Amino acid sequence: MGRSLCWLRQLSACGLVIVASATAAWATDALPEPLRIGSKRFTESYILAQVIAQQAAPHTAQAPEVLQGLGNTAIVYEALRSGAIDMYPEYAGTIGLEILKNSKPMTLDEMRRALLPLGLGVGVPLGFNNGYALAMLDARAQQLGVRTLSDLAHHPTLKLGLSNEFLGRSDGWRGLAKAYALPQVPTGLDHGLAYDAIKAQQIDVIDIYSTDAKITHLGLRVLNDDRAYFPRYDALLLYRLDLPTRWPAAWAALQKLEGRIDERAMIAMNARAELQGVAFEVIARDYLTGQMTGQAPANAPPKPDPERRGFWAKLFGPDLARLTGQHLALVLASVSLAALLAIPLAVWSFPHPRLRAAVLGLAGLMQTVPSLALPTVLAGVRTATSIAIGTATIAAFIGAGGFGERIVTGLALNDSDLLLAGAVPAAVLALLSEALFGAITRSMGIKR
Repeated sequence: MGRSLCWLRQLSACGLVIVASATAAWATDALPEPLRIGSKRFTESYILAQVIAQQAAPHTAQAPEVLQGLGNTAIVYEALRSGAIDMYPEYAGTIGLEILKNSKPMTLDEMRRALLPLGLGVGVPLGFNNGYALAMLDARAQQLGVRTLSDLAHHPTLKLGLSNEFLGRSDGWRGLAKAYALPQVPTGLDHGLAYDAIKAQQIDVIDIYSTDAKITHLGLRVLNDDRAYFPRYDALLLYRLDLPTRWPAAWAALQKLEGRIDERAMIAMNARAELQGVAFEVIARDYLTGQMTGQAPANAPPKPDPERRGFWAKLFGPDLARLTGQHLALVLASVSLAALLAIPLAVWSFPHPRLRAAVLGLAGLMQTVPSLALPTVLAGVRTATSIAIGTATIAAFIGAGGFGERIVTGLALNDSDLLLAGAVPAAVLALLSEALFGAITRSMGIKR
């Protein structure tokens, strides 16, 4: 009993030290704060975030921090409002209709005035429009005689697979269905997976961005918006108003991006990511330095890109050390906090059967204390660590990093190699933790 309690105290102390160390490290890293750039969870936004970061990098004291794939508009916008990020690439139509809830298209000056009370600014039009549209396989559209969005109303049995964000946006499916009296009931589908689904003819119609690289690659027909429902979605920068004063040199450099990216260039950059598997930071670097080659002819098969990466290159990419550190920090912090709460609670409630039963019921729901018998406390921490390594991948959905960052990006690109490049290190880490706890258990003389 005394030996077990001693180990409990040591575990609690270790947990406290870990959390304190992580807190101290975080406070140290936070000063001075870097320029933080966010992105949504689709190819173009990933690329533009890297373009912005690399354009600003020579003019900041430390490298800008890119928080990739934070989520849909609502999530990234809230991150900007809260100060978690300083800027991100956005689109005029989205700002006017989705963020400012204005039913009519707004000019840049109108958006600036409306955003001012929110402490936000908008500017630096990048030079291209990436609008929403619906598309079908050209052969299928020809067969049915579908050329416009109005034509869809005459084919109620068509299967629509639309992105979840498009389904929920005020300028998305609800308004579109009303404007065109469309009778179909669409299915929610991740944007990155929709292209495979329509290629396999599992669905008939998908929502697309007009600069998507796979439109031509898969032979899709973009349906004409004959009632002009969709506004223009000109790409620009949405930022916190204090950004120009905090990073004046970087802001001056970002002004030079105005009008620099046209639709052809953006499609070419998207193609390198989606069709060739080139890393976002490489695409941004090549574009900014003028090394990116022009877009291939419309119907030509994609040529091998010298920067194309296979599975092993993605697995052992330059981000492996950073993601490993982030994943370990997430696991250590979560397990330490759980142990600091659960172990003292277990010791306190152990002599009281009724209280113990209540705590076990609550702990079962929270997955924090698998048992209150003192010889199995270490097993509980062991189990919690294994669970935490797996669930920590979810943290990437809110920009917390870790191996889940690769998984989230792989989902956005429908890139199975990148998905595996995130899943395999997480699995290896789980096996290593099992081996470590096994060695600790044997050294303590605890029988399984």
